[in-house]
Amino acid sequence: MDTKNSSTIAPHVPQLEQQLCFALYSSSLAMNKLYRKLLRKLDLTYSQYLVMMVLWERNEQTVSELGEKLFLDSATLTPLLKRMEQAELITRTRCANDERQVIIALTPKGDALREQAKEIPGCVLAASHCSLEEVQDLKRRLDTLRGSLTDAS
Repeated sequence: MDTKNSSTIAPHVPQLEQQLCFALYSSSLAMNKLYRKLLRKLDLTYSQYLVMMVLWERNEQTVSELGEKLFLDSATLTPLLKRMEQAELITRTRCANDERQVIIALTPKGDALREQAKEIPGCVLAASHCSLEEVQDLKRRLDTLRGSLTDAS
């Protein structure tokens, strides 16, 4: 057997294209690329958009509440929130009852972006070439997978 032939694949070597992790990773890259294009007109990054969606659902949340919903620790979230505050999208205020907690709230500018962002989910659905039901099913399955992987780690 010619071991120099790169087209020969040993049966015990994992193949990239067969790996779930790579399918998830490359899909995530493609999704982020699409969102970058869609969010450019809002002058938001994808991470900022996620924060905004959480705040549009319920304004005035602590950093730890945001982190829990977004699966981000405060070390990752804090610099992101500082940049959003500098862009006048949110305010960060120490909680009067517990100075260790910081309350994040939308500014009028941040709240106004909600209307502009309404078209984004439809654009993502159209780009997916999937039905709404297919996307909802995929999301449910990915949520289950994330839960299982979280429990295993």
